[in-house]
Amino acid sequence: FQLYGYCYQDSNDIPDTLTTITELGSPLEMIQLLQTSWEDRFRICLSLVRLLHYLAHSPLGSVTLLDFRPRQFVIVDGELKVTDLDDASIEESSCTSNSDCFMEFPARNFTLPCTVEGRCQSMNEKRNLYNAYRFFFTYLLPHSAPPSLRPLLDKIVNATGNHNKHGNAKYLLFYPSPSVNSEFIQKCMKSANTHKSDSFYRRVPEAFIPDENYRCWPSYHHKGCLLSVFDVNEAIEICDSYSQCKAFVLTNQTTWTGRQLVFFKMASNHIVPDPDKITYVKVTD
Repeated sequence: FQLYGYCYQDSNDIPDTLTTITELGSPLEMIQLLQTSWEDRFRICLSLVRLLHYLAHSPLGSVTLLDFRPRQFVIVDGELKVTDLDDASIEESSCTSNSDCFMEFPARNFTLPCTVEGRCQSMNEKRNLYNAYRFFFTYLLPHSAPPSLRPLLDKIVNATGNHNKHGNAKYLLFYPSPSVNSEFIQKCMKSANTHKSDSFYRRVPEAFIPDENYRCWPSYHHKGCLLSVFDVNEAIEICDSYSQCKAFVLTNQTTWTGRQLVFFKMASNHIVPDPDKITYVKVTD
């Protein structure tokens, strides 16, 4: 979370007062997040992974958030940031045996190794990971994910939920994923199906359909059907899958992964000039 400034004041009423000035974020509403596109939810999870990695390797050592719940976070420019550090701790639990390294959660429990130095191995990092799994990953990642990404997402979710050998922040950050390989973004975000359309679409350059909207889910526009596509073929596939879709418009806007935003339309009765858009009209069903 970006700190813009702070003020230390020692008054008679409240001693040792510290006031911080931070960037403005939006409260985290899980129900609203589940209604957004999968790409936006993936971006939030990716920012959370970066946070987990930083907490595990901070200049102060491994930091755990003892109150790791959605209300402790906000959304800033589409990314997740922690706002409340009152319950942060850098103390790794001491131990004399593995039984001292017992972690209890509502759904399951874990026992970590006790190191020769008398500390529970990676307990701070493991606690953060499992809380991220149960509060965020298990809800935001699998829901409506692209079919081509589901095997990878299953591995990521299992790694955080089961505390296996890959259950650490470094594994999540550097796993072959869209965070480190732009070519992989395009490969994974491309539709897994080799769709063959029985319809023919007429290409109309520099044209836009201002009306004829219908609603779809998930959509980037609350009054219309605005989705992201890898290419024209995927746009055709989507249009063919909606009975009311008779045309679509390619915009010059892209999502954060580079996918192009496309408006899907119910008809093409009114087409207007627009140098930044390309319209495709279905000719035959």
